Amino acid sequence: MSKKLKTIVVGPFEVNCYLYWDDVSNEGVIIDPGSDEQRILAGIKKTGFIPRAILLTHGHVDHIEAAAAVKDAYNIPVYIGKGEEALLGDATLNMSTALGKPMTAPPADFTLVDEELILFGALMFTILSTPGHSPASICYLDESEGIVFSGDALFQGSIGRTDFPGCSYERLVDSIHRKLMRLPDGVICYPGHGSKTTIGAERHSNPFLIRSSYA
Repeated sequence: MSKKLKTIVVGPFEVNCYLYWDDVSNEGVIIDPGSDEQRILAGIKKTGFIPRAILLTHGHVDHIEAAAAVKDAYNIPVYIGKGEEALLGDATLNMSTALGKPMTAPPADFTLVDEELILFGALMFTILSTPGHSPASICYLDESEGIVFSGDALFQGSIGRTDFPGCSYERLVDSIHRKLMRLPDGVICYPGHGSKTTIGAERHSNPFLIRSSYA
């Protein structure tokens, strides 16, 4: 495996910010720079990889707060799911107002749609549309390495919250079944919070998925 992965847990909500890069070309991406920008920037500097993009799984404040600082530091584009971009510029929609700390993030340079392929040097991701936790959240699948960055759609033994504005439990469960549960059991899932898991483990033991019906 020529890909390298470093997880930096940031902010009061313990978001997993992922640094993911190719060890040959030394080019990579930052996924969900949620907070603690100085720790993220220090982590990038320590690994020595060259950031090419910021990839956001969705637009809630705990996943975007450090995006401006990281973008400014490296002059790199921001990617997010099409239909999610409004959250970046609206403190009410991104939930920061509700937390008493209104903030916005830089506008998206690119919006992504379901099944789109994006390339950053040797890295290639397939976009999986998984709305439900937010209006247009997405996952980033690296099929060649058998890993998926699932944001707040799917966790180890759980799924994302659906009690925020624009959320829907039914849509989220449907998204997970249609997009994530069709992946092979061995695919490793790196979520927005908590420990990594596998698609197979969640297929067979996640209580939210076992008790849901899907035709």
